[in-house]
Amino acid sequence: MSSRTRTVSGAFQSYIRGLFQAPRGTQLRMSEGMETDSQALNHLLTEAAVDWKGLSGEIARQADALLGGNDSALILDESAFAKKGQASAGVARQWNGRLGKVDNAQVGVFSALCRGKRVTLLDSRLYLPKSWVEDQARCQRARVPEEARQMRSKCTLALELVDAALKHGVRFGYVAVDGGYGKDPGFLRGLASRSLIFVADVHKDQRIWLNDPEPYVPPASGSRGRRASKRRTEVPGQTVAQWAKQQPESAWKRITLRQGEKGHLRAEYLHTRVWVWDGKEEQAHCWRLLVRRECGAKSPSHYVLSNAGNEIDVSRLARMQGRRFFIEHAFREAKSELAMADYQVRRWDAWHRHMALVMIAMLFVVKERLLLKQEAPSLSLADLVMVLEKLLPKLEPTPKQLARLIQERHRRRQAATESCRRRDAEI
Repeated sequence: MSSRTRTVSGAFQSYIRGLFQAPRGTQLRMSEGMETDSQALNHLLTEAAVDWKGLSGEIARQADALLGGNDSALILDESAFAKKGQASAGVARQWNGRLGKVDNAQVGVFSALCRGKRVTLLDSRLYLPKSWVEDQARCQRARVPEEARQMRSKCTLALELVDAALKHGVRFGYVAVDGGYGKDPGFLRGLASRSLIFVADVHKDQRIWLNDPEPYVPPASGSRGRRASKRRTEVPGQTVAQWAKQQPESAWKRITLRQGEKGHLRAEYLHTRVWVWDGKEEQAHCWRLLVRRECGAKSPSHYVLSNAGNEIDVSRLARMQGRRFFIEHAFREAKSELAMADYQVRRWDAWHRHMALVMIAMLFVVKERLLLKQEAPSLSLADLVMVLEKLLPKLEPTPKQLARLIQERHRRRQAATESCRRRDAEI
């Protein structure tokens, strides 16, 4: 093994250890607890000779070995990362669900593989807003690759993640998404065209028909005038919220979803078959509609469309929809315990590489939880991270080394202050 390979391997291992041990996952904090420096960790994310595409495939392979199967769910969702400044790839004022408001942030689209109560993040794509696509020089500075410098919606990125999972042989029985993706008819058609079952939340204004709307192009009324090209229907439609409001109380069915920490989790559901048409397609789709409300609530919390066949009963369909919760759970755990949101990189490639390393750390934790599920069924990710933080070797600095660490912190603070002053002077 060459010295360069040993250096990269050491930085790789140090980064993973740092995700478990550093209170905040910045390269500087990671390096302070081990025998490496922050420059080596930063080099790993930017210039190191690592087969990152191969690593993505290995993550998929290991995730499939742990959680893949016909009953598994591929869950797609986005997550935002609050940022300061304008240099980080893809940063813009956009919705940050964690903060509950529009703020300066990066947004990534993620896939996760879930089976039962176990979940692991699988892959990611950084969303590039329009302001970035229109500024090629800015993209170049952030190392955004040429093929990514075009307007791609979050639904397009989500389909890329689906295709990547299929390419890597990940086994899953269906795809689950929230209303941000379910509202896009093109996205749902994309899943259906790949012969995939989907369970997609939709918004309350989603239009449905109880009978086939039989869309048609009106015939020409005479020899003059432009020929009609837009399809129409004579069958009246309604929104999913209107349909749910018309249903009697006796139509709601209580279903047990799963065993939670505080007992069984249950919800109430309405179910029927409906026709869905986006106003453009030649034919409408006959899909299933599921409406969910929490026990004791007066109004629905979720409206769901699915192309699942009749072999999947209503109870199973409801449990499939409930699995979408687990990607949100994975985000919370990764951000709170594995430093997913605590990175100091601006480049496009470095962002994706940090996320890949976080996914490796999450895979390790999932594997350990599965190995120990009989001995410690209540073992959480936070429990394992605490154990690893205490047991993994950690550098105990001497007084002189502590002094150098403090000096390095001061140097960085001063550099940051001077950088801000220069920017202010240029305005």
